[in-house]
Amino acid sequence: MDLKKNTQHPRAYAKLKILFLMLADAVILNATNILTILVRLEFNLVNFEESPFLHNILIYAAVNTVCTWLIFKFFNIYKILWEYAGILEAFILAGACALSTSLQYVVMQTVLPNIMDIGPVVLPRSYPILAFLLFALAEALFRFSYRLRDMARISYGKKGSVSGKAATMLIGGGQAGALLLRDLQNNPYSSHNRIVCIIDDDPQKKGRFLNNIPIVGGRHAIPAMVEKYEIEEIIIAIPGATSQSRREIIEICQETNCRLRILPALYQLAGGEVSIQKIRDVEIEDLLGRDSVKVNVDEIMGYVSGKTVLVTGGGGSIGSELCRQIAKHAPKKLVIFDIYENNAYAIQQELLANHRELDLEVLIGSVRDADRVDMVFAQYRPDVVYHAAAHKHVPLMEKSPNEAIKNNVFGTKNVAAAADRYHSSVFVFISTDKAVNPTNIMGASKRLCEMLIQSYSHISKTKFVAVRFGNVLGSNGSVIPLFRKQIKAGGPVTVTHKDIIRYFMTIPEAVSLVLQAGAYARGGEIFILDMGKPVRIDDLARKMIKLSGFEPDTDIKIQYTGLRPGEKLYEELLMSEEGLKKTPNNLIFIGKLSDIDVDQFQKQLALLHQACEDNLANIKELVADIVPTYTIKDDK
Repeated sequence: MDLKKNTQHPRAYAKLKILFLMLADAVILNATNILTILVRLEFNLVNFEESPFLHNILIYAAVNTVCTWLIFKFFNIYKILWEYAGILEAFILAGACALSTSLQYVVMQTVLPNIMDIGPVVLPRSYPILAFLLFALAEALFRFSYRLRDMARISYGKKGSVSGKAATMLIGGGQAGALLLRDLQNNPYSSHNRIVCIIDDDPQKKGRFLNNIPIVGGRHAIPAMVEKYEIEEIIIAIPGATSQSRREIIEICQETNCRLRILPALYQLAGGEVSIQKIRDVEIEDLLGRDSVKVNVDEIMGYVSGKTVLVTGGGGSIGSELCRQIAKHAPKKLVIFDIYENNAYAIQQELLANHRELDLEVLIGSVRDADRVDMVFAQYRPDVVYHAAAHKHVPLMEKSPNEAIKNNVFGTKNVAAAADRYHSSVFVFISTDKAVNPTNIMGASKRLCEMLIQSYSHISKTKFVAVRFGNVLGSNGSVIPLFRKQIKAGGPVTVTHKDIIRYFMTIPEAVSLVLQAGAYARGGEIFILDMGKPVRIDDLARKMIKLSGFEPDTDIKIQYTGLRPGEKLYEELLMSEEGLKKTPNNLIFIGKLSDIDVDQFQKQLALLHQACEDNLANIKELVADIVPTYTIKDDK
């Protein structure tokens, strides 16, 4: 019988397939019943022919077959996709076989003899058990042969050689690795990988097999095993590992020149699911990222849940992630305010798709427009304000310093004044490590904003606070997207200075800590996030080149261009006059600043406002008069 699927008549094919399975089940059932008698009689054919057992089995064969078909139909045996079956399906099949055998024995001993007016059927007492075991075993072999057949057909060519599959090493012999391996083996059409060996640091697992794949050693055996098994690709499946352990393994793998892919960390897996679809290429964030940040969700919910929340610059890198995380904490209303309509539209569509219950308002406007800002506050009366709108590109602001002051300082002043006027509960300003001992106008403008926030905390009932942190991985305009673009173009990768270092943090973890810091707000604090260890940008560039499959200085050149206007070799998070105070979260600290003369500061701001509106050339000098830690660099 030709069971090749006819794609033009799928229903006819399905019916034909079920008919074939039913006929096969009938053969298996009756053959195993006869085999049961032979086994019981120790394959003595003389006794077998003379015994009444065979006669009794054949009399009721038709009834037993029909009953088995009905039971299998009830258990949906004919609807299961056996090509992808696992333990659950095996249990279902065993249960159906057990019920079939039990019902068969009961019917043969009680029901049919009464209907046919004959005595009980004579069968060995061991018959039900032996019949069940043989029937279930034969059915399992038959059903799971689908899976074995398809796996062999996809994995191997006609001559036994691997057909189009990359020899792959799996790192991780734990639960996640086992689930991923099973998914790779069960879904051969959806993956180009052929797992040939497994790496696991547990010495007790070395030499053992997982799904018939050998576990060949720990992480230090990776280079040797790559050579031995001619590995082309490595998949890292250790989502529960620490960031440090993951980094060490990735750095070892980088030396092999194999393509690297990874199963994300547990906190990044949606629903905790482990599957082929979750595998992605190893990215620089996997080498720089830290262990997942832990925040107190109850504290965040306490001041966000049920409240109207405004996010300025809500379409930017930080602002959009703020919106994503706020949406998870059940706000009464989320208001996004941004001047860039494309960014605002993108986050609007994302939030509407993922949070249908969210009361969302997206508004276009500039924080520099005091009247527009006032209208937004008057209409929506936000309880909580996150101010993320800002100009942040250091070299560009050096060339347009008046614009930096207009947008960053007086845009912040407009929003802060409205928050005070309309009695917002909490105002959180997003600052930067560039505000510490600034050498550029962007950093100086952010320091002015911090001072502005602290001045308002003296005169307002609103809790004004700032959160200061360093670079975030992958944000708009950051070095990582630039390096990716340069590598894709074939180089060179431009690094300003060989010794330049920066602090890095992922956008989600930075925003999580910003939300947590808002819960600690009492007014006037500068919250400082623990950024971990600083990273040499030169090392970062070299790692990104290697992750892309190239050799630094050989395939992709690194070019040193010199420090840009206003750029420092290193950034700081704390000024000399600041002292750190702990918070309940060991990644958030409070830097207490010296008192500000509010009246004097307001007079200075008024003069600065007039100067930048007049686009005076000496705006940097005027800022330096207000921010004594600001050093104007001579970039000529």
